[in-house]
Amino acid sequence: MIILIAMVLGLLAGYYSEQAFYGTEMMAKAFVTLLQMTALPYISLSLIAGIGGLQPTQGLTLMRKGLLVLIPLMALCLLVVLTGPAAFPDWPNASFYSANTVKEIEQVGLVDLFIPSNPFTAFADALIPAIVLFSILMGVGLIGVKDNKATLHYLGQLQSAIANINSLTMKLAPLAVFCIAQSALATLQTQQIDGLFVYITTAAAIMFLLSFIVLPAIVAILTPFYYREVILVCREGLITAFATGSFFVVIPLVAEKIKALLQLRHCTHQSADQLPNIIVPISFSLPVGGKLFALLFIIFSAWFSGERIIIGDYQNLVLQGLPQLFGSIFLAVPVLLDIFNISGSMFDLFVVSENLIVSRLGAVFSVMFAVSLSLLIATTVSGQLRMVWKRLLRFLVFVPPVALGILLMISEVFDSISHQYQGYEKFINRDFTTYKVKSTYLKEPAANSLNQTLTGNTLTRIAMRGKLRVGYFRDDLPYAFHNKQGKLVGFDIEIMNMLAADLGVDVEFVRIYRKDTAPLLESGYIDIASGMPLIPENMKDYTLTAPYSEQTIALLVKTDRRSSFNTWQKIVDQKDDLLLGVPEAFFYRNGIRTHLGHNNIWELASPRLLFNEKYQNIDALLFGAASASAWSLLYPNYSVVVPKPALPPLLLAFPITRHDYDFEHFMTNWIASKKRNRSIDQLFDYWIKGQ
Repeated sequence: MIILIAMVLGLLAGYYSEQAFYGTEMMAKAFVTLLQMTALPYISLSLIAGIGGLQPTQGLTLMRKGLLVLIPLMALCLLVVLTGPAAFPDWPNASFYSANTVKEIEQVGLVDLFIPSNPFTAFADALIPAIVLFSILMGVGLIGVKDNKATLHYLGQLQSAIANINSLTMKLAPLAVFCIAQSALATLQTQQIDGLFVYITTAAAIMFLLSFIVLPAIVAILTPFYYREVILVCREGLITAFATGSFFVVIPLVAEKIKALLQLRHCTHQSADQLPNIIVPISFSLPVGGKLFALLFIIFSAWFSGERIIIGDYQNLVLQGLPQLFGSIFLAVPVLLDIFNISGSMFDLFVVSENLIVSRLGAVFSVMFAVSLSLLIATTVSGQLRMVWKRLLRFLVFVPPVALGILLMISEVFDSISHQYQGYEKFINRDFTTYKVKSTYLKEPAANSLNQTLTGNTLTRIAMRGKLRVGYFRDDLPYAFHNKQGKLVGFDIEIMNMLAADLGVDVEFVRIYRKDTAPLLESGYIDIASGMPLIPENMKDYTLTAPYSEQTIALLVKTDRRSSFNTWQKIVDQKDDLLLGVPEAFFYRNGIRTHLGHNNIWELASPRLLFNEKYQNIDALLFGAASASAWSLLYPNYSVVVPKPALPPLLLAFPITRHDYDFEHFMTNWIASKKRNRSIDQLFDYWIKGQ
């Protein structure tokens, strides 16, 4: 109760304060680290001593009966988790470009994850599945050792010592939980919750249903333990797990509490009271409890990005997802996103959701699953498993209506929310970050712009003119576009502002057609133009500066057709049936024909034509991922697909006047310096990533 009061006080303090109190973050980190310090040794010692102390027949009985309990319990939890998305509303969504969209995912090596070539490395790197398997095998090996009682005695003493350390640490829990709660709420950014409300609410409803109704009720129905006893035995563990966001750190506490309850209720036949030392640590590395929220997130990600995972795909999700969850969920989620061709940018949302609250919900779920599993297996092994019919009738009367009510309630909550798609507003309602110089804008070049005589070099003309004149292209999102106030902004535009500021001049932007770029540069009317890809066609027509950025090749397609374009091989196989559009800046006919074998290619003057009714016969737009992501924000029923395997990115450079080696040399050094001090990176994060 003291810990619960401390958490409530911490939340109140965090709510009414704008920042974390001095020392709270340090205290919170110290407490969690102290708990983590004892967790790994406890897991290993518990497994070795617990299994090593069994007789061979007891080991076989535990494995057989344990699986008989684990599989149905795990299946029930999976069923509830996979039913949760039924409440998801129908909202349009799209997201800014993310490096995770084009990131190549390194597949998790299950052999390396489970079989440690060096157990000490596994302990150092906290590879829980490998540590668990090593400890289980050590315990099995110890069963066959004669006169192993002395060894078991020393292992038991070490285990008790670690449990004592953990008990001493828990005396700090009220103060630490207050610090954790205050720091977490004070530093919470409300805008982070935008777009995650549905996922967090669904995860919370599932956690509440399983952790506080279904699992303890099942234990009460099938064992001698009352519902109240099940909740009380893990109360401290639940509160601490929620406060820290970690089941791992409370493993020693939970195991000791379960052992105490088993001894109190005399469930000690065949050493059943020692089973928590085996079952709780093992459950941490199994794909159960809070780890199942990773599967819920995959379904949420598909919904949120417009790519549906239908009921028929659930089997594939379970078969491919569960093996990944033996390891870290932060390694598993990117792999699963990749498997189901969901934008890798969703991993950013996963990290945010875990840091906000979902890791805490998952920790609570994991604690209750471990407690329920331990009590069920212990009573099964001791022969005390039986059906309490009166409790079953209460369960059947109470639980199904409550579960249905929770599902309907959150569905109604989602439907009642006046959700407005914010992607367009977030994109269009932006202004320059830092580099603001006096700017003018021309909708078209002057009438005599192509007839001017080129005099002097570019740097001289800029100095004499007193302004840098830049050509920009229409529909060049997110590099050049007009914001909500009609102001010309964008990644390239702010880079040009930065260049003008360094040259000590004003800047004038002129909207031009791409076909006029070379003549306008050669006449000296414009000094530089917006960036374009370094492809052979552009390199033949222009002198280009050193690269300042890059774009990964992607496709912009209707959301419901994403799966038809997730690999290059699928695109090649459909070459006779697909019509591809390519913006003129990216139009590399020979390269496309060589690599894809496509002849049905249309060069488009503007990406905007893809959304015109006259061009609905175009199946996909071959484009840069950053540009495609910007257009998807304006048209959320379209999605960005980076076919696998991802191709090397195209470099972007600015076209300048031919044979002006002084300006070319200046731009090379200028771009290098801006990359070096991360000025361009900061602008990229703002204009391209939306950060």
